[in-house]
Amino acid sequence: MNIQDPANPPLKDKDYASNQEVRWCAGCGDYAIIKAVQKTLAAVGAKKENTVFVSGIGCSSRFPYYIDSYGFHGIHGRAPAIASGTLLANPDLDVWVITGDGDGLSIGGNHLLHILRRNFNCQILLFNNGTYALTKGQYSPTSLKGQRSPSSPMGVIDPPLEPAQFAIGAGARFVARAIDTQQKQLVDILTQAYHHQGAAFVEIFQNCVVFNDGMTESFAAKSTASDAQVMLEEGKPLTFGKNGERALKCDPGKLNLKVYDVGGEEDDGHCEILHDPSNRTLAFLLAQLELPDQPLATGIIYNDPSPSYEVETYKQIEQAQENSQRRRMNDVLKQGFTWTI
Repeated sequence: MNIQDPANPPLKDKDYASNQEVRWCAGCGDYAIIKAVQKTLAAVGAKKENTVFVSGIGCSSRFPYYIDSYGFHGIHGRAPAIASGTLLANPDLDVWVITGDGDGLSIGGNHLLHILRRNFNCQILLFNNGTYALTKGQYSPTSLKGQRSPSSPMGVIDPPLEPAQFAIGAGARFVARAIDTQQKQLVDILTQAYHHQGAAFVEIFQNCVVFNDGMTESFAAKSTASDAQVMLEEGKPLTFGKNGERALKCDPGKLNLKVYDVGGEEDDGHCEILHDPSNRTLAFLLAQLELPDQPLATGIIYNDPSPSYEVETYKQIEQAQENSQRRRMNDVLKQGFTWTI
C-alpha cells in the first residue's frame, strides 16, 4: 500500500514549468510538445534535481529555459555530445536531448548517429517541421521535394531524409514517431521512451505556422488522420481507416508491405502481420512507408533494449580497478621512484 507523504506531494505537470516567458510563435506546435513533456514528467514522478534537458540551436532548442530543471543550451548540432559527457560523468541523471530536423540531422547528424549507436541512456526528441524556422524558413534535410523556401525558390530538388530510417540504420534500439496535436499518443510514447534503458529516439512532427504551415495537414488533421496513419500497437494487426477497413499485409514472395481492403478479393492469401516492436526488419519496412499511397506509421516502431554505453563503461572501470593495485590517482602518483620536498 502506497502512503502519500503530505510533506512531499507528487508534482503536477505545471510544477515542471519554469518562470521564464515562453517565446514561440502563436500557434506553434512546440507548445503542445512542451505540455506533453510536462505531463510525462509528472506521470513518471521525475525529480527536478535529477533531470537535465540539453539542446542545440533552433526554435525547439529554447526548451531548457522553459522546464524547471537543470538545462544546457548548447551550440548548433552538439547536444548529443554534451549529453554523452553528462551521462558519463553522472549516469544516474535523467537526460533529455531536444533537437530539430536541421540541428539534429544536418550539422548535428554525425553527433546524433554516434549517440544512437553507442546507446547512451537518454531520451532524444527530434522536432520535425521540415524547415529551418529560427533562421527564417530555409529548407532542411526533411523538407519535401518541390518545397519552396528562401534557399530553394524554385523548389527543393534533393530527396528528404527520413529520421526514423536514419535512427534505425544508426543502430538505435528504440525508435518512435508522434505528432504534436495527438497528445494522448504523444504522452504514452514519451512515457515508454522514459522507461527504456538506452537511447530512445522520438521523432515528433510539429507544424510551423509561419514558414511551413500545413506541413502535417495531410496526415494529422481530424478529417485525414484515420486514413493516413497506421497507429502501431504491440500484438495488434496493422489496420487503419475509420473502421479498420484497410490493412498492411505481407505480399507473398516479396519482403514488403502492401495496403489491402480487409476482406476484399485482393486480400486473400496474404499474410496478416501483428506488430512486433522487437522485429528490426519490420521496423525498417514501417519506417519506409510513404504517403499518399501508404499510411504513415506512428507509435513505437522499434523497441529492443540492450545495455547502455555508460553502464558498459563503468563495468570496464570496475573491472580495471579490481585487476589493478593502483585504484586511486594517489596510487598512480606515488608509484615507482618518489621523493619528498
